[in-house]
Amino acid sequence: MSAEEKVVEGAAAEPAAQAAPGSPPAGAGDVGRQIKTGITGSLKGIDEIEAEIVTLVRHTVTNTLDASGAVANQALGVTKEVVKGAIAATEEVGSGLVLAVKGVAKGLIMGVHDVGGDLISVAAEIARAAVKNAAAIGADIALVAKRAVEGIVEAARDTGGNVAEIGNAAVGGAVEAAGTLGSSAVNSVRDVLLGAVTGVKKVVGAVLPTAPKQQAAAPETTAPPPG
Repeated sequence: MSAEEKVVEGAAAEPAAQAAPGSPPAGAGDVGRQIKTGITGSLKGIDEIEAEIVTLVRHTVTNTLDASGAVANQALGVTKEVVKGAIAATEEVGSGLVLAVKGVAKGLIMGVHDVGGDLISVAAEIARAAVKNAAAIGADIALVAKRAVEGIVEAARDTGGNVAEIGNAAVGGAVEAAGTLGSSAVNSVRDVLLGAVTGVKKVVGAVLPTAPKQQAAAPETTAPPPG
């Protein structure tokens, strides 16, 4: 055997280098990139779906109220039906409630704004209808209330409306509807709105009921010792 052949044979006999404990296997970087790409695409898809819902609701509401010629009288009725229909659709499909509620709320505010309707009363009605219809199908009313208020506040900001007043009305509507379901419902709605609704925490704190403060106990008095 030549010297060259011995070198080759010795190299072949050496064991393959072992990966350090805890290190990713070869090719794992490709898997990570695939997951990143897939999730990014899904998230972009979610944004697109929400935008489509906003556009659908906005145009439907605008056309309906324009055709009726009675925006002030019809806006609340249209709002109730739109929210009811949207939640019924998610129940039928079996998913998408949280995504749909925000888009529907946003589209409603924008549609009513387009025809010069009262955004404050509509904001309250959106939140009321969202909580009531979510409760009717056994959904998480606190999460639905949160998403509805988020959509309302975003639309108010986008249309140049009074965010504080519109947000206040929305929170009030959600609490009012929760109040018909019991104190635990009010508490859950209050907690999620206070803790998670970006941009309206001051509004929420001003409108939601808070637990009464306990009165400080009167200081104990000690009778003077007998003289």
